[in-house]
Amino acid sequence: MNHTWHTKAACQGLDAEIFYPATDDDADAAEAKAICGLCTVREACLEFALNVREKDGIWGGATERERRRLIRQRRRTA
Repeated sequence: MNHTWHTKAACQGLDAEIFYPATDDDADAAEAKAICGLCTVREACLEFALNVREKDGIWGGATERERRRLIRQRRRTA
């Protein structure tokens, strides 16, 4: 799997705690989602998290709950 997108991520060098909020609440995830919203590799990041079934953190601007929802939607349309 190609991970070169990671070197271009907007989160590089930022405090990881931003992307691992205490709850899955949108308010706690707001800062991470704002950073992800400006990231040029957001889609690759999200796809990575979906493919490996990442359970924690904000990836590609999506919380764990949002990623589970996306996986369910993809299964239904497949």
